[in-house]
Amino acid sequence: MLRLILSATLAAATLGAAVLPAAAHAHGRPGASTPSPLLIAHRGASGYVPEHTLAAYWLAIEQGADFVEPDLVITKDGVLVARHENAIAILNADGTIREATTDVAEHPEFASRKATKVIDGVSITGWFTEDFTLAELKTLRARERIPALRPANTRFNDMFEVPTLEEVLQLVQQANERRRAEARDVRGDRHGKPSRAFQPIGVYPETKHPSYFAGIGQPLEEPLVRVLHQYGYRDADAPVFIQSFEVGNLRKLKRLTRLPLVQLMDASGRPYDFVLSGDTRTYADLAKPAGLAEVATYARGVGVNTAVMIPLVNGRLGTPTSFVRDAHAAGLVVHGWTFRAENYFLPTDFDSSTDPTALGDLAGQIKTFLNQGLDGLFSDQSFLARKAIDSWKAAQ
Repeated sequence: MLRLILSATLAAATLGAAVLPAAAHAHGRPGASTPSPLLIAHRGASGYVPEHTLAAYWLAIEQGADFVEPDLVITKDGVLVARHENAIAILNADGTIREATTDVAEHPEFASRKATKVIDGVSITGWFTEDFTLAELKTLRARERIPALRPANTRFNDMFEVPTLEEVLQLVQQANERRRAEARDVRGDRHGKPSRAFQPIGVYPETKHPSYFAGIGQPLEEPLVRVLHQYGYRDADAPVFIQSFEVGNLRKLKRLTRLPLVQLMDASGRPYDFVLSGDTRTYADLAKPAGLAEVATYARGVGVNTAVMIPLVNGRLGTPTSFVRDAHAAGLVVHGWTFRAENYFLPTDFDSSTDPTALGDLAGQIKTFLNQGLDGLFSDQSFLARKAIDSWKAAQ
């Protein structure tokens, strides 16, 4: 597997994802004091290789990410695995593939596992992780989720397994052991002190659909805390953030662990546990000063859609809101999502052409938001985002 990871890393590097020595950057990092915006690798280096693979996480680390972000769902036998959704292949009404992160639809032995389920109020037909044991999932191979926008990533289709949370933590552990050794070996003065501090790579897991999984008797909170604690992530200053779009999920985690928590907020809608409980508050309500003060009672930070901070007007950036200032006033760090380089995802201010797959001015977008006081950001293109953050910081 390591050989495959390294080959994918080198292949991605030849197409513009050059591998850089990992750097230490730590603003918004638990226990850190050096002010520098965090780079969170969104599902790994998902702009270069298929998301939520060990190759994507490894490449992100080599490109200078501070944290890697695994979305977590669970298997039939209770193992946490990294997938964008529990639906690992979704079908259209005519039976064609709408979206797939694995090759499960091509496995005749699993044809009978196809099902229609209601996930957070949405009916979905496809295959779901909770209907597979880990051993069965390991017979599948990962695929690029958005091949129309990232056709180059499809050259890695079927090369990698679906990783478990433990495998992600082991990968991070190996990277940190290497960094620790490098810091020891670099002597900066005659007393033999290291010339630079060791800053570990962190992990930033998201619990996906926690109310749904609790409803089918597969709650995510206890397995997540158990694995994190097993790997030494226990304290409030551990290099971890646990994130969720739901509130009750985070409140439960608050009772189970001292690890830092992050409340995710979208630009519309409301937490699904609020829908289930009849709480009429929306993400917009949580984004107000009173809502942020409440969030601060259980979370260390907020992870927000960029449109919460700077709304789009006809596809272009509009007038910034007071959100970042308000969140900071409540004692919360602010991490923005998601910064992607393709024109399709960028505000039109930063488009390079009308080609949706071409790369635009990601650095321009990132610098605009960093100027608002952002403490960290999620990006699919960790190489480009690292350069943009370092350039912005050098100009301060």
